[in-house]
Amino acid sequence: MIGDSPPALNREPALNREPALNREQTLNREPGSNREAVHPWGLVTTRQRCRVLGKAAAKWVQRTEVLCERSASDQRIDPVETLTAEILPLAACLRWLGRRGHRVLADRKAGVWGRPPWLWGVRHRIRRVAHGRVLVIGTWNYPLFLTGAQVATSLAAGNQTFIKPAPGSEAATAELADVLWSAGVPEASLRVLDSSVDAAQQRMRDGVELVVLTGASETGRAVMRTCAETLTPTIIEAGGCDAVLVLESADPKRVAQMLRFGLMLNSGATCIGPRRILVPSSIEAALTNAIRDAFADAQALQVHPAARQSAVDTLDLAAAAKLSCLIGSSDARSLRETGTMPATVIQGVTPEMEIAKRDVFAPIASLLRYKHIDEAVQAVNDCPYGLAASVLGDRREAERVAASLNVGAVTINDIVVPTADPRVPFGGRGHSGHGVTRGVEGLLAMTRVQTIATRRTNWLPHLQPRREGDLKMLTKVAKMLYRS
Repeated sequence: MIGDSPPALNREPALNREPALNREQTLNREPGSNREAVHPWGLVTTRQRCRVLGKAAAKWVQRTEVLCERSASDQRIDPVETLTAEILPLAACLRWLGRRGHRVLADRKAGVWGRPPWLWGVRHRIRRVAHGRVLVIGTWNYPLFLTGAQVATSLAAGNQTFIKPAPGSEAATAELADVLWSAGVPEASLRVLDSSVDAAQQRMRDGVELVVLTGASETGRAVMRTCAETLTPTIIEAGGCDAVLVLESADPKRVAQMLRFGLMLNSGATCIGPRRILVPSSIEAALTNAIRDAFADAQALQVHPAARQSAVDTLDLAAAAKLSCLIGSSDARSLRETGTMPATVIQGVTPEMEIAKRDVFAPIASLLRYKHIDEAVQAVNDCPYGLAASVLGDRREAERVAASLNVGAVTINDIVVPTADPRVPFGGRGHSGHGVTRGVEGLLAMTRVQTIATRRTNWLPHLQPRREGDLKMLTKVAKMLYRS
C-alpha cells in the first residue's frame, strides 16, 4: 500500500537547483502575503525551461522500479500497466516538450501581408506569457501520466505550479516532483500540497490564475463554483461514458480482445474505458460469443473505494430493470462485501436508460443494439458525457462516422492507447469537462495571450481633425478595397 508523503515534500527551495537569474529579473509577490516568494523558473528563457524538462525524461525512466512500487495499489497490481500506461507516455511528453515546446511558445509576428491598409506602419507581435500560479488537482487512477503531463506543460509555459495529489497518490506524486526538481526545476516553482480537499481550497483562496482538474464531474462543478468568485479560468478533465461503436465490417474476435483490454485496464478505472458497446443486429450473435470467449479466464478485479458506490448503484439499476448479463453479474453483494467484481457486460440496454449514461470507474459496460448507423451516432451524441469514443470496422466508413460524433477524441480501430500521444490534445465536452491538456493546444492553454502593437511611422490619420468630404472619400476607398 502507498504510505504517507515523504519528508521531501516539506523541503525548502535548494538554491543550487535554481537557474541563474540576470540583473533585470525580479521577484513575484503573492497577493495577500507579507513576504515575497521567489519564482525564478518563470524568469528564464522558454528554451531553457523546455531543455530542463526534456532532460527529465531520462531521469524519469531511470526510476521505473521505484515508480512502479510507489504506484502500486489494490487496483494497480501489474507493474507492466504502470510502465506502459504511465511511465512511458510521460517520458514521451517530457521529451516532446524538450524538443518542441520552445517553438510552440515562441512569439508570433503578424507580418505586412494581409495587414489592413489603414494600419500602415503598424507591426504586431503575439506573445504567450505564463498565467502565473497554476494549481493542478491530480487524479488517483493515473497519478503519474495524467497529473505529470499537466504539471510538465504548466512548467514549460513558465508557471509557478502547485500539485494537489489525490489521496493515496502522495508517494507517486513525491517521486514525480523529485524527478523534476533533480532535473533542474526550482523547488520554489514546483510545490506539492497535501492531498486534502482543504489544501486545494486554501490554495485557491490564496490566489491562483488557473486551475487544472482531473476528476469527477461533481468535483469539477465544485471547483468551477469556487473559481467563479474570482473569474479564475479552469481546465476540467472529467469522467466519461465512452462508446465503442462497432460497424458491420468489424472483426468480432478483434473487437472482443479490445473490449477485454479496455474494460480490465487499471481494474476498470480508466476514464476512456468502454462503457457502452453499440453493435449492429447483424453481428450481435457473433460478437457476444466472442466476448464470452475473450473473458472466459478473466479474474475478478478490485474496485477503488472512490468508485465503488457508483458501481454498486449501476449494478442495482441493472438488477431492478431485470437486465441480463452477457458476462459477470448484476448482483452487487460481492462488490459491497469484498470490493471486488468480475468484468460485467449488461445486455438489453437502450440509449434512454440511465444505466447507459453513467460515469462508472469500474469494469462495467452496457451492450446496446442498433439497426442503422444513424441510431448509433445519435445514441453517442445524446449522452451528456462527451469524452471519447472508438469506432471499429472498415477504416473509410469509420472515419465518416467519427466525424459525426460529438466527443473530444475518437479512436479508429483501436481503444484507449492512441490517446496517450503527447503531440495531440485531449479533452472532453459536456459533462466530461472543457479545455484541453497535452499537445500544442494543451501547452498553449497553459499561457495567456499578449498582443503588442508597435507604430513604426508618424502617420496617424486618426489624430487629424475631421474634414468635410472624409465620409465620401472613405466610402469610396472601402468600396475599392473590398470589391468582389
